[in-house]
Amino acid sequence: MVSLCKETGFQTAAVCAEIYQAATYGAPWTQVLSHANVSGLDGQYICAFLSPTFCPQPGVVPFKVQFPKPRPNETRTLSRSGERAKVLHLSDLHLDTRYKTGSEANCTAGVCCRVSSTHFTKIRTAHTGISQPAPLFGSYKCDSPYYLALAALQSVEPLAGVSVKNPPAFTLYTGDLVAHEPESTNGREYVEATEVAVWEIFKAYIGGPIYAALGNHDSVPTNLESPHPIDNNGPLGQQFSWHYDHISKLWEHYGWIDNLTQSQASLHYGGYSVVHPLGLKIITINTDFYYRANIFAFLHADNPDYSGVFSFLVDELQKAEDEGQRVWIMGHVPTGWQGPNALPGGSDAFYQIIERYSPHVIANVFFGHTHEDQVSIYYRNNGTSQTSSNALTTAWIGPSLTPLSNLNSGYRLYEVDTGTWEVFEAYTFYSDVNSFPALNDTGPVFKLEYSTREAYGSAADWPECEPLNATFWHLVTEAMEKDRKLVSLFNTYQGKSSVRSPNCTSEACAVAKICYMRSGSTALRRACPQGFGSVQSPYTGVNF
Repeated sequence: MVSLCKETGFQTAAVCAEIYQAATYGAPWTQVLSHANVSGLDGQYICAFLSPTFCPQPGVVPFKVQFPKPRPNETRTLSRSGERAKVLHLSDLHLDTRYKTGSEANCTAGVCCRVSSTHFTKIRTAHTGISQPAPLFGSYKCDSPYYLALAALQSVEPLAGVSVKNPPAFTLYTGDLVAHEPESTNGREYVEATEVAVWEIFKAYIGGPIYAALGNHDSVPTNLESPHPIDNNGPLGQQFSWHYDHISKLWEHYGWIDNLTQSQASLHYGGYSVVHPLGLKIITINTDFYYRANIFAFLHADNPDYSGVFSFLVDELQKAEDEGQRVWIMGHVPTGWQGPNALPGGSDAFYQIIERYSPHVIANVFFGHTHEDQVSIYYRNNGTSQTSSNALTTAWIGPSLTPLSNLNSGYRLYEVDTGTWEVFEAYTFYSDVNSFPALNDTGPVFKLEYSTREAYGSAADWPECEPLNATFWHLVTEAMEKDRKLVSLFNTYQGKSSVRSPNCTSEACAVAKICYMRSGSTALRRACPQGFGSVQSPYTGVNF
């Protein structure tokens, strides 16, 4: 692999040696190439991953998810209790245990705010010294230092009104505990130590159970998870089991799941289902099995359920339907929006499952990964008719605690009805990272950024007594079609009010944002105008 990389000039010699050595991605790539159908769809995905110039991304290959039972002609509707519960949503902390105050925060290569971080001139020939010292509490091109994590969690009690003594009903953590670590300095011990540190901090400041999904940075090497069938659950299929065992035992240790659920998580790639004492069923899945950067997901690409993740999800949803339970699904990588995060087949399979069990079973879906405040709407008929009457379920994509890249730090609190588990209010809190360099004797200030109902409710003409469901969000997109100020507002909140977010003022950008919100799958988002998805860098899209 190293020799081939150097011979073809695919990367520089140094990068080839680092990426494809056996201890990083060399061994996984040899496994994938040994087991892949390289002359078929697997090979198309592999080629598109290595070089989009030579191979375009494959489209959706028809795959029909098998359901144990057909959708009932009449579905049971649960009554609202009138009682509200608070649920905290945290995501993408990316704790950097190697963060160094005073180091280079504006580095030109690699991870910033490290001892090794450097800044070069534009021609990259002369080291300029420290151009921007890393503040104590974090910076826009860096992951979260301990002090930012502590400041965020210390703000939860005064802002959200929950604490160890007065806990939320529960907390969702939608993945990525570990920093964006170069593989040369990554390792099992580093990941395990970071996970212990994060859960200890959370345990100290947040009461109640914390239900977590694994992110693509929560593995070694980063992004990778191998499917058990690769060798009939032999050594290759179990090569990441150390992590599922470790993390699930931590969840059990802190009392967030029981022993039976821990065993389930260990067997299902860190995914599990649990019924909260208030009756809600929460199902977590490992979304790396449809993530485009997990090269193992290219195996048997014509079968998005090769890993069994979707079968597990369907089985748990069917049990919930049979027992009349409401469900929240949580994972890390979203299936839609603009970013090419989910493989087409996987996102299509997920969409089929959402449509089959919504809205009578699935109340809401929660993701992370993008670091931005986003939302996706799932519709009937695979999104082919995007109307308010066809809107089924919403995916809330949680804002990140890490500022990387060019974002403010944030988190969210939901108020939900304990009978239907519909969201009636969502409050997003943030801290202005741009203010961190000037802080001396005080820590960063976290404050309310916006209430979802106050921000969009009147524009959507939405009654106070109705939940913030998929119909609500579709009506918000209709209001955005009429009022471009709403698009600009959404764009501002997407980056958690960061001063570095680009403005969305063109017609193409407005059309794109609305299209992304209505795109719950890779196929749907490909039909949207491209280049306006992320606020972490200037838009590359072209106006109409």
